Amino acid sequence: MFREAPRIETERLILREFRASDLAALVSIWSDDEVVRYVGGQKLSREDTWRRTLAACGQWPYEGFGYWIAERRTDGAVVGQLGFADFKRAMEPSIEGQPELGYVFDRSVHGQGIAAEACTAALGWADANLNASSYPAIISPENKASIRLAERLGFRREADATYRGEAIALFRRTKS
Repeated sequence: MFREAPRIETERLILREFRASDLAALVSIWSDDEVVRYVGGQKLSREDTWRRTLAACGQWPYEGFGYWIAERRTDGAVVGQLGFADFKRAMEPSIEGQPELGYVFDRSVHGQGIAAEACTAALGWADANLNASSYPAIISPENKASIRLAERLGFRREADATYRGEAIALFRRTKS
């Protein structure tokens, strides 16, 4: 079982463990109106960004999976975070116990294929290392860009789920 994020390198990115020094870059990402529009709709404070970060990277020792930092190879800039988690969401239908794919990327890299590159690498790692037959992802029904990305990654839309009293698009990708 993996207890920490393994390093994965792609053409343009390094997927690596979180570091305390990543906080400023993550605060910048999570305080951008465009980035958070479909992820709760509220900018995160520094404190809330830290809490979200701990929840994402803290999955590794408990679940054997978790989130990575996406770092650009050319300059070392943190451009996002992505990975798998079991957040024990109170939703119907339940996805508890399943490695849910999630991702968020800095607006500066939107539309460049960075998210697809990172998520493809993470899914490849998951297929090789996790004993999961499929991976769920939940996406705001209004988030067309994220839906297109999920579909490019091989996710198929299922019947909408209910999360926090609202409809949420539920996607699933079966193991390759």
